[in-house]
Amino acid sequence: MKLLNNKLGLSVATTLLLSTSAFADTASDIAELRKEIADLKELSRTLVDETSDLKTGFNYTKVDSTKSYSGMGAAASKVYYSKSPLSIGGYGEMYYAHTSNEGATNSDVIDVYRFIPYIGYKFSDNIILNVELEFEHGGGGDNASGDGYVIVEFMYLDFLFNENINARVGNMLMPMGLINERHEPTLFTTVQRPNTSKRLIPSTWHENGVMAYGNITDSLSYKVGAFSALDLTSGAGEGDDWMRKSRIGSYRNQNRLGLAGVARIDYTGINGLLIGASTYMDSDLTMIDTHVDYNLDALRIYGVLTQTSRSSTPIGEPKKAKGGFLNVGYDLLSFTTSKNKMPVFIQYESVDAQDEVVLPATSSDSTETMNTTTVGINYFPHEQVVLKADYAMQTQNGSSDKDVFSLSMGFIF
Repeated sequence: MKLLNNKLGLSVATTLLLSTSAFADTASDIAELRKEIADLKELSRTLVDETSDLKTGFNYTKVDSTKSYSGMGAAASKVYYSKSPLSIGGYGEMYYAHTSNEGATNSDVIDVYRFIPYIGYKFSDNIILNVELEFEHGGGGDNASGDGYVIVEFMYLDFLFNENINARVGNMLMPMGLINERHEPTLFTTVQRPNTSKRLIPSTWHENGVMAYGNITDSLSYKVGAFSALDLTSGAGEGDDWMRKSRIGSYRNQNRLGLAGVARIDYTGINGLLIGASTYMDSDLTMIDTHVDYNLDALRIYGVLTQTSRSSTPIGEPKKAKGGFLNVGYDLLSFTTSKNKMPVFIQYESVDAQDEVVLPATSSDSTETMNTTTVGINYFPHEQVVLKADYAMQTQNGSSDKDVFSLSMGFIF
């Protein structure tokens, strides 16, 4: 009887062991089947995408307005996040402005201001081409009038090594201030770029050169490079636009090919905060700036302070320049359930592009400071589309000068 009980116990144990093993195999099989189903779903989505691409002849990636590569705008960063080797993006803006001049004739203007296509191509995961073309004021041509033109605004190759060091070679945006690298219309609230970004840091400022960039730590980034220098002889006699007219850009230059160095550092260790400084130096000119951009829920505060000085200045030409702006905005729709945005803002700006002139001065207004207070509102019906309205009140040396009411639309893609 005892032998029978032992045999019976052994049989039960064997059955339980086999059942457990079978259950384990079944669970493993189920997990494997689930993985295979997930893989098939992903393959199905890929095949649908590729079938669509075959019909249209193009594989595209939508721009992600929350992504910025190395401090650039979302559309300019698109190629770095593209699922296709070829990437096409861009931005555009047009505006209407009514100007009331004290003691002068009022004026109205409507302008197809800019249409900018970006073309990017990935030769490999770590060699990337990025190009920006600019059609300004409707472009140029035999039937065009005014100051329209077409230009290559940057064209460079990126060689990506790791998060600490990468190399960029070609014609690129100078890493100065806030708006020069991030000049897409959804990234600043005013209809026009600030005068600081036109006359002091002459956006869009792009030069030929080579640059190294990367992260020092997770919250500290750097850029350092050597570039073709400003051609100050081209800016001679241009008054407040002397720095703007000194840019070489992507045009061929056969007269003066100087060398300049640029360095920039940015800190992003506090949530929503970007704060940093940059400097430009060539044999005759030194430019520095400090910049800040702070986003806290519905509140945004951003601004720039900059100063420029020359070591040797011809008679009648500016020796120093200084100025900056501060912009404070708040999203009114944050009080509602709407997913859209409607920031109202106020911006104060003070610019003196000829803060000091080597006497005798060439013009009576060579040392006048231009102060501008701008109030306005934006509406984003989509994160990539913005409608703007603002009213700018401009004075020079405390006397009333002109008021400008402006409307605009802008987009990125």
